[in-house]
Amino acid sequence: MNIVAGIDLGTQSLKAVLYDYEQKRIVAQASCPLDLISKEDGTREQKTEWYDAALKSVFEKLPCELRSQIQAVGVSGQQHGFVPLDKDGQALYNVKLWNDTSTAEECRILTDKAGGNAEVIKEVGNLMLPGFTAPKILWLKKHFPDGWKNVRYILLPHDYINYVLTGSYVMEAGDASGTALFNPAKRRWSRSLCSLIDEGLYDLLAPLIASDTKAGTVSQKAAGLLGIPEGIPVSSGGGDNMMGAIGTGTVSDGFLTMSMGTSGTLYGYSDKPIADPEHGLSGFCSSTGGWLPLLCTMNCTVATEQIRSLFGLPVAEFNRLAAAAEPGAQGVRVLPFFNGERTPNLPKGRASITGLTMTNSNKENICRAAMESAVFALKGGLDAFKKLGFEPKEIRLIGGGAKSPLWRQIAADIMNVPVSVPVSEEAAAMGAAVQALWCLEGGTPERIKSLCAEHIQLSKEKSAEPGNAVCEYEQAYRDYNEILGQLTPLYIHG
Repeated sequence: MNIVAGIDLGTQSLKAVLYDYEQKRIVAQASCPLDLISKEDGTREQKTEWYDAALKSVFEKLPCELRSQIQAVGVSGQQHGFVPLDKDGQALYNVKLWNDTSTAEECRILTDKAGGNAEVIKEVGNLMLPGFTAPKILWLKKHFPDGWKNVRYILLPHDYINYVLTGSYVMEAGDASGTALFNPAKRRWSRSLCSLIDEGLYDLLAPLIASDTKAGTVSQKAAGLLGIPEGIPVSSGGGDNMMGAIGTGTVSDGFLTMSMGTSGTLYGYSDKPIADPEHGLSGFCSSTGGWLPLLCTMNCTVATEQIRSLFGLPVAEFNRLAAAAEPGAQGVRVLPFFNGERTPNLPKGRASITGLTMTNSNKENICRAAMESAVFALKGGLDAFKKLGFEPKEIRLIGGGAKSPLWRQIAADIMNVPVSVPVSEEAAAMGAAVQALWCLEGGTPERIKSLCAEHIQLSKEKSAEPGNAVCEYEQAYRDYNEILGQLTPLYIHG
């Protein structure tokens, strides 16, 4: 067999797929759950030792005879997480994650030092948001100054897995552009923003490599640990959204990918740098050589899981109840800010259920409203894309939400765009595997497009077209935004 491996380090689990690129099929896959440290102040953290153990566990679950035939590896990882290591590669603190909102004060400090939002956007194409990496670095320096003095490597989660595999300290533009220390348009680190955190920070940042080049090769240590060949290439990898773009074929204009996982994201490929940070559209690079404007919300399946847990419902029963309610949930609205929120920028935001009356207060409506809320939150991204001239002919849906026929239809109706779903449910891991193949071939920017056309398949059975509920949802979306506008002052000052 001719096998490439794709690894995806997510918030809830670490997964790996083995893909036979001649037979065009996944021949094995495995996963391992990850824990989460959560605190009332918005802290969301994990530990590098959890990543190490999960990586080993996942590869041990894969057949030895297939592991031995792996020719290249690609890595996807949750974006923005801050992994500080000392000179020996040991973690100096927990990994602060993308959904950690405890750094709102650090964002304010850095924005003020930079001269305001406009100056930050000018320098890095984004606002300084709690989800990004830069405020996390300042947070560590402020709260653990002794640990900060020993920092030698500053990594993102996918870079950490690359480091474990190869011993190489490098970054690529896609994931780097989510740090708020990187200028996506110019594809270089921002010396001025680095200096606002620490005069020595710029020199600590990793060298940048091109998306189609390798981060390194599998070391003897990693080969022995995982049971894979020593010396095979490890591609540059990228953030989970960048790898999800490859895994859905969103590598050219015309398509948008919407990911409905713990977070919600909406992104599309562009041949030129595009950003609209004031409306939540971050200016990122892709991991294929172009750009990937992206909107991210911190609460997607979080909302449905919290409501499901509140009612003590199995997944199937939750879906049945939601399906029994009418589109628009009879006026019931959920604001799903269980983790605070990034878009809109409300780190102190809180979840709420509104619109309840004597006649519509039932589980069916609340369950459906929770599902609808996740898509309402992402529709603002679609509006921002359209203002920039994007007219998507299709949305490619991935993540846990893509598994639900009801959620697929809700997405098609609210967005009023046809929805399709890739055959592989592990789009980020699959994207990492295809990028690994691209690296193995020594490909060109055009080759990644043809590789996606060859290897990314869409499911005919899981597609959804906009239906009769489109008009109902246009009104419901207006209601959602009106409620959001009324409650936002509470979140800003709360």
